Amino acid sequence: MWATSAVWQNWRGVLCARGWQIVAPSLRHHDMPPLRPPPALGTTGLDDYASDLEASIRSLPEKPVLIGHSMGGLIALKLAARKLARACVLLTPAPPSSVLAVRPSNLLAFARIQGRWGWWRTPHRATLTEALRDTFNTTDRTVGTELHQAFVHDSGRALFEMALPWLDRGKAAAVDPAATDVPLLFVAAERDRLTPPGVVQRTARRFASECRLYRGQGHWVLGQPGWQDVARDAADWLEARD
Repeated sequence: MWATSAVWQNWRGVLCARGWQIVAPSLRHHDMPPLRPPPALGTTGLDDYASDLEASIRSLPEKPVLIGHSMGGLIALKLAARKLARACVLLTPAPPSSVLAVRPSNLLAFARIQGRWGWWRTPHRATLTEALRDTFNTTDRTVGTELHQAFVHDSGRALFEMALPWLDRGKAAAVDPAATDVPLLFVAAERDRLTPPGVVQRTARRFASECRLYRGQGHWVLGQPGWQDVARDAADWLEARD
């Protein structure tokens, strides 16, 4: 959420050095200028994102492993249920609808956005204060400020599907554990305020999969201090199963 594929630059370096070929597409409408979102973004849903990525995956010469972060973790899980992956690493993933995700910290994170009428159909973007508090809380403040400048807008529809799944007639955040028959590694972060570790651990149990908890880490396992440990561990886990 709020990101382009540029956020994978750190992990790309680690994985490429170990011989992996990396494909990291930006989600639909995410390649627009940060402060000029297209109106259509507001009504773009999780299934739209997943369908775009499915088309990209089907164009590859072989089935890939998938790595997804936050909202991208949920999308990766949806793609695994479509039999489009041979393994998945799910980094502080947003949970599917069968896992209760409501916690004080993530309610606070989206309170301003969800306090506006029509938020479920309009683009939204975290403020700098919100980003430093909720996404980059274990990242150097200067670095977090620079990363926030690259934040793009994201979909109100997708947020609605994740935040209020019981009101979503399309059940876009639903994923059947029985359909995900590939190895899954869930990564939880002790100081994560957006997808708290207990939520990630409950999701892992729901999918009968391994979950690793990283002490002292926040949501931004893509680049905060200690991200290298998470990336190397994920690569080791994938290579042990590939």
